[in-house]
Formats: sequence, C-alpha cells, structure tokens
Amino acid sequence: MSTISAASVEAAPAIEGAQEKKPLKPCCACPETKKARDACIIEKGEESCTNLIEAHKECMRALGFKI
Repeated sequence: MSTISAASVEAAPAIEGAQEKKPLKPCCACPETKKARDACIIEKGEESCTNLIEAHKECMRALGFKI
C-alpha cells in the first residue's frame, strides 16, 4: 500500500508545477482592484477615480506587469 500512497504524493507536485508554469494574463490579475476601479469609472468618471486606478496599477506591477 505504501507504493500507491507514494505514487499519489509524487503526482500531486507535478500537477501543481504544471499550473504554476501558466503565465498570469493581465485580464485575470488583480480582480478586486480591477472591479472597484471599473465600477468607479462607470459611476463617477475617470477623473474621480485616480486613487483606485493607481491602486490597480500598483497591484499589477507587484505581479510583474510593466504598466
């Protein structure tokens, strides 16, 4: 039985490794700040939402995007 358990444990990191290799797309990064920014822009206009726009840019930069 230990061979079955060992095989299961060895397979798990391989699956996780494959998921980590997929690059994060800009459209999927920082969903919380993106949603707040977009809602603010729609309701109040871009000029009134500079703090939320900057917060989203900072989040994107923290994930390695060049903005």
